[in-house]
Amino acid sequence: MSDAAQPTAAEVRAAAEAVKTALDRHLAAVERRSGEDDPAVYEAFNELAAAAEEYDELLYDRYDEVTPFEIPGTEDALPPYQGPDEANALSVLIRRDYAVAEPQRLLAQAQRVADLESGGRGTGGSADTVHSALGVLFGEFEPDEISSRHKEFGLEEGDSTLWVTAVDAPAEPGEWLDAPFDQADPHRVVCRFDVSVVFDDELDDDGLDGLDTDVDIDPDVDIDPDVAVPLDEIDIDSDDDSVRKADR
Repeated sequence: MSDAAQPTAAEVRAAAEAVKTALDRHLAAVERRSGEDDPAVYEAFNELAAAAEEYDELLYDRYDEVTPFEIPGTEDALPPYQGPDEANALSVLIRRDYAVAEPQRLLAQAQRVADLESGGRGTGGSADTVHSALGVLFGEFEPDEISSRHKEFGLEEGDSTLWVTAVDAPAEPGEWLDAPFDQADPHRVVCRFDVSVVFDDELDDDGLDGLDTDVDIDPDVDIDPDVAVPLDEIDIDSDDDSVRKADR
């Protein structure tokens, strides 16, 4: 960084004073909190984290020094729970992301399923594009089986998350099918589980990078159509998986 772009000593001092003020406000909010998920404590926590991060950055830019504090990320943290204390109904929202890593394998596996459904006559021509192949596979197998066998189908797992949310009452049949995620309210999340390569990186940083977790899967394994689940019987609230409990 050039000298012209460096923060002044006064700016660093002001940032330090902001941390002190935010620290006092956070302690006061904790002392006055009305419950475990008091929104005032949540707000004061975020203000303190932001002030500390700002000070840390300015301190480094000006003096090439850092603080001993690790600032927790707040972007993915859940807001304070505002749902009922005793939920009468739940809605489970799932997202699993995949990349099509091997299109030819995906097409081949989907074509095998289509051919088996046609009685082995080779007339199942609905798996000739990636789009149609995905429809065949997700129409034939449950989402959990797709997740456990994704490499076999030429897919690569991305991030995943699962939200368990409290709702006032079970929805009427077909009520939300046109827009299944429009009413996903973070304030009603009872618990949340996330999986990401980011967490694997954290384990590597802790010295577990030598752990071999790869499992060899035979790409030519026969696919049993008897375990197929029709598409209209699959309840997909959508996308990704592995288990890390969020801060709630």
